[in-house]
Amino acid sequence: MGNYDHVNAVVLGAGLSGEWAARLLLSRGGRVTVLDERKDVFEFSGAVEYCRVPSTAIDCHRVVPHDTAFDVCVASPGFALDHPWIVACAERGVPVISELELGASYWRGKILAVTGSKGKSSLVKFCSDTLCLAGVAATPAGNYGVPMCQLVMEKPDVQWAVVEVSSFQMEHSPSFHPHIAILLNLQPDHLDRHGSFEEYRRLKFALFANMGADDFALLPQGLDAEGMLPEGVPREMFSSAVGCHRMQAGAVGFEAQGVSLAGTWFDNEVLAPAAAAGGAALRRIGLTPEQIQKGLEAFAPLPHRMQEIGTDARGVTWVDDSKATSLSALAAALKMARKPVRLIAGGVLKEKDLKFLTNLLAETTRKVYIMGQCAGQMVDAWASAVPCEIYGTIERAVSAAAQDAQRDEIVLLSPGTASFDQFSGYRERGERFTELVRAVAGL
Repeated sequence: MGNYDHVNAVVLGAGLSGEWAARLLLSRGGRVTVLDERKDVFEFSGAVEYCRVPSTAIDCHRVVPHDTAFDVCVASPGFALDHPWIVACAERGVPVISELELGASYWRGKILAVTGSKGKSSLVKFCSDTLCLAGVAATPAGNYGVPMCQLVMEKPDVQWAVVEVSSFQMEHSPSFHPHIAILLNLQPDHLDRHGSFEEYRRLKFALFANMGADDFALLPQGLDAEGMLPEGVPREMFSSAVGCHRMQAGAVGFEAQGVSLAGTWFDNEVLAPAAAAGGAALRRIGLTPEQIQKGLEAFAPLPHRMQEIGTDARGVTWVDDSKATSLSALAAALKMARKPVRLIAGGVLKEKDLKFLTNLLAETTRKVYIMGQCAGQMVDAWASAVPCEIYGTIERAVSAAAQDAQRDEIVLLSPGTASFDQFSGYRERGERFTELVRAVAGL
């Protein structure tokens, strides 16, 4: 990894990752220019030249001129490769790195990294919580948890950083080196950003690029990884099938000892592989099956991820899965539901193929209550398999579902889409759903 002491740096984005990148660079004797397009961002203290400009090519060349001797650019994940500021840095030969890359270059502890298409945050939380419960100092970081640069500055003595890594971060993390790395799953996502599934896949596998013989890689059984990992990297496959770190009859097998999933949040076909992957990583670190068992039993899911709000007086269960921003996440939610579903879905689609869900919807769902920008596309794709009706807003969808739902059914918010047509993000969408449910269901 590079050394970024005493550099003249430009940081793109004044959000949390940009703030901590700037603070770390300043603490290492650097000078920092922060660029951000928003009007309501904070100012930094110290040797910071703060610029607030629109992202037009003309303004970009004004702010990042040819004669400016920037040594490095730290780009927040929201900046795509074709953003004018990224392009301007490339034209001037200024290397572009992520906040993750910057923070990891100064991290003295070890790194357990998790990537994948869904379920990353929950797995990071499980591993971090279980390590702490076992007396091993660990902190979640990266895309879930604190920025890596913040961890370097505030918790330099922590033994393990359990880091969620996104494909966006891996665009600019050429030297990132985890000691243990998990690829949880791989399904089409963020293709609007990366252009193709092949590029998205390449970025996911880039997580392993700098690993060696002393490290450990975990991948899902059946995934084609031929030629994608460096030679000599120890690896194991995890699966919900017999073999490897397996789930069989409600237990993940670790050598001759069993770790039971029964009664835990992972006790289903969708989440069992995550428990197997996490358990294998924790065993590699040195935890015992008994310590892993305690972590499984103590685990509490993150908000807006198959989070049960409650069961009302009529026996209808209400579940918030607003974090399901892709169709594959929606499919997982339907598989996890153990009762007939009344599904609230819709928003801004990130994928084009909706048809693969038709059989699953027919098997699990009584009706789909559709909101948001993609409503017509969902009706066209699914109406032949399941009753669908457009309600436009989440308020109308919740009201209609409340009227229709019967005892022993689930009303499930699992949109399968981004939320930016009507909300600031999945959190606001989930919080609004919870407010509405408590009002109409008396919870």
